[in-house]
Amino acid sequence: MSPAAPNRIHPTAVVGEGVELGEGNIIGPYAVIVGPARIGDGNWIGPHVTIGTPGEDRGRPHPAAWEGAPTGDPAQDGHGVVIGSRNRIREYTSIQQGTWRATTLGDDCYVLRGSHIGHDVLVDDQVTLACNVMLGGHTHVWPFANLGMGTVVHQGGSIGPGAMVGMGSAVRREVGAFTITVGNPARVTGVNTVGLSRRGLDEAAVEALGPWVKGKGDLPADGLPEDLSTLVRAWDARPREEH
Repeated sequence: MSPAAPNRIHPTAVVGEGVELGEGNIIGPYAVIVGPARIGDGNWIGPHVTIGTPGEDRGRPHPAAWEGAPTGDPAQDGHGVVIGSRNRIREYTSIQQGTWRATTLGDDCYVLRGSHIGHDVLVDDQVTLACNVMLGGHTHVWPFANLGMGTVVHQGGSIGPGAMVGMGSAVRREVGAFTITVGNPARVTGVNTVGLSRRGLDEAAVEALGPWVKGKGDLPADGLPEDLSTLVRAWDARPREEH
């Protein structure tokens, strides 16, 4: 068994009590991480990143968590932040405590400079948030989604798996799986064929899936790789918004 990789924490960083760190994490200058928080292995957390501060809710406590341990009461501490492994969290990113569930960042995500992950947000695996993406509270970003620079997602938003959201978009409604969406308000303009090909689909399979992506057909019964099939069927079975 290989020895555990040490965490490298810059001396100016603040890692409060109630923060659980895995192995091989790099935490840069002036980063602030407060608990309750659980962080996996091999993450790169850049200078001035802030993780675990209270959710932006007027009615909730704002403890100085960097000065002491969490109380153990979620009503006071928040419901925590959970971060997986092998993420790159760039400078000035902020990730806030959940108010009713843990704010979660999955594995293998790339969160670029100045992005904000609000309270109770779920960001799944292999998501890319470009510079200055703002995710309002309670948003869910599904796996493989890619949000362009300056995208703003209204609280309670849902970004489907493999969706590509163009820079500067204002997302007010659900964004469908493997769509391309741009504008203010954001509107679907096409199918993310590049994203589908990266998930193992050939041209014929992309064409067969196209009507479902556009909301004009059923999900194909076969022809999808197993992992992709599981993902899109989970999306297809989600509770639908009512308008």
